[in-house]
Amino acid sequence: MSEFNKDDYLNDMEDAESLKNDPASAGSADADSAANKTGADSTAADSTAGAAASDKDAADKNGEQTEGDGEQADELTPLGKAKKEAADYLEALQRERAEFINFRNRSAKEKDTFRQHGIIDVLTALLPALDDIDRIREHSEMDDSFKAVAAKIDKAFEKFGVEKFGVKGEDFDPTKHEAILHKPDPEAEKETVDTVVEAGYRIGDRVIRAARVVVASPQN
Repeated sequence: MSEFNKDDYLNDMEDAESLKNDPASAGSADADSAANKTGADSTAADSTAGAAASDKDAADKNGEQTEGDGEQADELTPLGKAKKEAADYLEALQRERAEFINFRNRSAKEKDTFRQHGIIDVLTALLPALDDIDRIREHSEMDDSFKAVAAKIDKAFEKFGVEKFGVKGEDFDPTKHEAILHKPDPEAEKETVDTVVEAGYRIGDRVIRAARVVVASPQN
């Protein structure tokens, strides 16, 4: 067995400078350093993103809170109160206007009704005189002055919407004719007015007095 020689062992070992210049060793060291740096950068980026998200959430919450506080403050401001009062006054004005329109329409309708009642009262009071004028027209000659007076009376009633009806030969209608006599007629196919005893008068669809007539009726 040979004797261990310290000097020979130390001379055979590679020095530190040669290991530093070795490409394989340097590449391995650089890879480890890059990996460590990448991990650190990734960790830093994740931390930065998380911080940014937290800041954004906090800003959104602060914005919503600020907006809510602004609305609440606007309700308490003089401008907000003035707007609310203006809206209340407008609603009240519209309600009063609608009530006034209804009152005006109701008053106009009542006015027309009262006017019609007045015309009916006057016409009813003059019916006997009008019947006498019709009899004179039918059975005797009227002078010019009397004809002029009768024409003025007719025009006056026409002005107020009074219509005279009842003509010989028209169909008998119980809603506007009052039959005072039924006379059998062999030539009649249906009931017709044979003679108008007293003319009828109406205003619009309202019959003031039915025409009093003699009715020609079929024999069967």
